[in-house]
Parts: sequence; C-alpha cells; structure tokens
Amino acid sequence: MASLDLRRILAGWSYEANQITVRKITGDDGTVKIQMRLDLGLLQMEVSGRPDGASPHGCESLLAYHEKRIEQHAEKNGTELGFELSPAECQALREESLQYYHRYLAEFVLEDFEGVERDTARNIRVLDLCRKFAREENDRYVLEQYRPYLIMMHTRAQVHLALRRGAFKTAMARVTAGLAQIRELLIAAEQDDLYDELTEVSILTALRNEIAARLPADPMQKLEGELQKAVAEERYEDAAVLRNRMEALKNRHVSAPARRNRKKM
Repeated sequence: MASLDLRRILAGWSYEANQITVRKITGDDGTVKIQMRLDLGLLQMEVSGRPDGASPHGCESLLAYHEKRIEQHAEKNGTELGFELSPAECQALREESLQYYHRYLAEFVLEDFEGVERDTARNIRVLDLCRKFAREENDRYVLEQYRPYLIMMHTRAQVHLALRRGAFKTAMARVTAGLAQIRELLIAAEQDDLYDELTEVSILTALRNEIAARLPADPMQKLEGELQKAVAEERYEDAAVLRNRMEALKNRHVSAPARRNRKKM
C-alpha cells in the first residue's frame, strides 16, 4: 500500500514564512499541477478550470453555473429582474473565489501573467455578480473591500504582459487605467482622501514610475527640454536651430497621415 504520509512529498521543500513558495509538478494523470507550500503541508491546484478540479453542476465553476442560470432566467422572463442569489449561494461563491485567489498568487510568483489576468478578472466577476444579485445586503458588499486589491493584481498582470512585448506605452496606459479605477471606487464611496494611503496605489504608482523610466524618449519632448535649456543659458542661435528642428518634426507628423491615406486610395 502506498504511503499517505505527506513528509515524503515535502522532503527537501521547506516552508518559508512571509514568502509565497510555489512550484509546478506533473501529476499522476500526466497533467501539470501547481503546488503551494504551506506551514502544515501544501495546496495542489489545477492550472485551468476550477483549481480543485471540480465541475459543480457540470459547469467549470459555481460562477459559470450562476451566470448560466442568469442567462436562462433572462431568456425565460425577458429580463434579469427577479433573479437572486441566496446567502448560501453567495457563501459558496466566496469559498470558491478563495481557491482562485490562491492560484493567481501562485501564478504571479511563477510569472504566469496570462493566468493572473484570467483569474483576477474571474474574481472581479464574482464581486459584480454578488453586488447585483445577492438577496442580502451584506452579501452584496462583503467582498467589495477586496476590489482595489483585485484591480491592482489584474493591472500588474496586464502591465507585465505588455512589457514582455516591449509595449511600454500600452503598459503605461494599463497602469494609469488601474489607478483611475481605484480612485473612482474611492470617490464613489466618498473615501477619496484615502487614495494616497492605499498599498495598492503605492504598488501601482511605483510600477508606473518604473515604466516611465523605461519609456523611449519622445523626440518632441527632448527637443523642448533642450530648447528651454538653451534659452535659459541665452544660447539664442542654438535655440533657433532647435525651433527649426521642432517645426520640421511637426511637419513630418502632419504629412505622414496624408501619405498613408494616398497609399490606401
């Protein structure tokens, strides 16, 4: 009989406090699994679908099951009005979301940013679903405290994916949008004075600064800076040359769309 003692599995893989320790292994079924080391053992998760591998009600997840129920309700009644989630159903959704939370943390450590983007977006849908359809007020809002964190993790995943492609401007747009979403949440809750105190804001702001340092210099901005310096130092001939360069650059930008349009005609 095979041993059920976890010490054999955990041998050589020590637990480290205050650190997320994860790895990928190949399961007995031949598919890849994610393992997360805990103080008393480990969590093992599937890399897709529901982390525990279950298919509740024949669906990928409870979230997918309830989304299907909403579609059926709307088709039958012509509206989503009247659909409700019971307290027990909301509790089950929260418990399921915890599985995805553990997985997207592991995915982030493993730099599987596609997985992080997918699983954070999925948990945001749970918040939206409960806020809209939960029968009890507490169930509508109990998860909202985690929305800034989910937005932050979702944004970080999108930013890292853009940076992998060398799309620095896209990365900057993503992080700016994430910060704007968090600010909008706080404004709606009349707590916008807390914006600068949020850890999520600090993390995204640091990421934005990192991206800004890596962004290729804008030619026009560079010339503008050189012009201001030349004027301040009273190097007027140099300033005139810089103005001519700026004007030529503007003209190229104006004429470029015209040339592209002629090629399409």
